[in-house]
Amino acid sequence: MQNDPKELPLRERKKLRTRQALVDTALELFTAQDFTTVTLDEIVDAVEVSKRTFFRTFTSKEDVALAPEKELWAAYLTDIESRPLTGAHLLGAYEDALFAALEQMADGWERRFLASRSLTDRTPALTAHSLRHCSEVSASIVRIVADRLSGQSPGHTELRLLLDLMLAAWHRALETWTSSDAVRRDRAALIRHTREAFALIPAVAALAAQAG
Repeated sequence: MQNDPKELPLRERKKLRTRQALVDTALELFTAQDFTTVTLDEIVDAVEVSKRTFFRTFTSKEDVALAPEKELWAAYLTDIESRPLTGAHLLGAYEDALFAALEQMADGWERRFLASRSLTDRTPALTAHSLRHCSEVSASIVRIVADRLSGQSPGHTELRLLLDLMLAAWHRALETWTSSDAVRRDRAALIRHTREAFALIPAVAALAAQAG
């Protein structure tokens, strides 16, 4: 889990509470109404903060709607920057970094993530924003890994394809998790589905080798 907010300075605790209130309120409004009809004024009025405060934390409605997703991948990037890496075990490092990021998320993150995913699935503007964010994060991951393994790693194309394979398994795990019974949509279930999807990667790679 993330560090206990009580350990943070008062100013940081206040900022964290405001940020969380904005995310929770925005997701509630977007879910109850249509994403395109909810205004920024409605969000800030409900939280009783100014637009200036909102824009100190988020860049747009899309940004706050995808906050749970972006929190996860921000933690992933932080982890992969310091995780021990070797060219022979990159897939395992990619996978372990995701599990570490999932464990670091704050209490209640999975509920917000589920709401965000559901919203994204039915909102084209959010789907586009999410895909763009995924592409940007993927490029950052490959750049970090290539720099850290300079001279001893596969090329950028190989690193990206390996990452894409992991991400495909992750997205399949998400599909299983979001379609499961509501009582089974906790973080433990998400991690379990992810492990099961990752366990299939070697067999999929073997099929690809046979096709070649």
